[in-house]
Amino acid sequence: MSLAPNQTELTARARADLRMGLPVVLEAGSRAALVTAVETLTTARLDDMRGIGTVQLAITPRRAATLKARPYSDLVARVVVPDSEGVRWIMGVADPKDDLRVPMKGPLSTERGGDERLASTAITLAKSAMLLPAALIVEVSDGAALAARHGLTHVNLTHAPVEPPLATLTEVVSARVPLEVSEAGRLHIFRPEDGGEEHYAVEIGRPDRDKPVLSRLHSACFTGDLLGSLKCDCGPQLRAALAAMGEAGAGVLLYLNQEGRGIGLANKMRAYSLQDQGFDTVEANHRLGFEDDERDFRIGSEILKRMGFSEVRLMTNNPAKVAMMEAQGIGVTERVPLKVGRGSHNTAYLDTKARKSGHLL
Repeated sequence: MSLAPNQTELTARARADLRMGLPVVLEAGSRAALVTAVETLTTARLDDMRGIGTVQLAITPRRAATLKARPYSDLVARVVVPDSEGVRWIMGVADPKDDLRVPMKGPLSTERGGDERLASTAITLAKSAMLLPAALIVEVSDGAALAARHGLTHVNLTHAPVEPPLATLTEVVSARVPLEVSEAGRLHIFRPEDGGEEHYAVEIGRPDRDKPVLSRLHSACFTGDLLGSLKCDCGPQLRAALAAMGEAGAGVLLYLNQEGRGIGLANKMRAYSLQDQGFDTVEANHRLGFEDDERDFRIGSEILKRMGFSEVRLMTNNPAKVAMMEAQGIGVTERVPLKVGRGSHNTAYLDTKARKSGHLL
């Protein structure tokens, strides 16, 4: 019998530690590093890390491009942190909120060559923790000993990746929930084994598993779905999709907890703040260090399979969702347009989605 955490459990623990400002130890082969998230970095922690060795700032190539720094990699840019600089300088490189007020961040010096796995994994962990995609790292000679001495989470990457291709989903429970659009509503709760956010499936009626089901992949949008924000079309799309399923008498709406295209609500608000400075939605994501879209829609196809569906009539304006469904073995017999919610506050946002992200609007 072993009560020790496995790789998936250690990774979940590492994400939680980074959110709290606690360092973690990553190890790959003969190399190891102490890692902390920039967003939760303190001066005391920075001093502790400098007492161990030379610190390095890992940011994404997207953020590096904004700062006119060469990443020398498609995965990560490793920025040299001058000994004279502190937390304020590091945050200024990682967080774009003051880019327009203080445009000159450098010139920045970046590392070239060598093994970049520890640095890129640190970025992956920060992203999955819904933090700014930036991490401070310092290489150490014996990662296991350091972790044991200070009670830190130690993740060995030698035999397994930090993020599995797709976390196994388990249906925890389902129950009848009468809805405004249909009294025959049922809510299914799916929980990933990696400790991530739960996802939901709203089933309307009793859809025939042998026929294409009217379906929508809807990403959580606190501001649009709950508050009625006019900056996006999410709320109107959610209500229109449910109404269509209620009228049809059957359907499945997948409500995926991937706020802000997968970057989390805090980073989404950072992007909104950048939009107020004049950047469009894609530019804002890039300045933060994220890709256009960080969501994983494979989650939706996996839920549909677990519910017994193999074909859908997909309600979407995004061709990428159709392609993803088909690539994951879910047949899309029809793309059902969902063009609702355009207004004066979101016209530029929707036009950007059409122009840069290929949405059919």
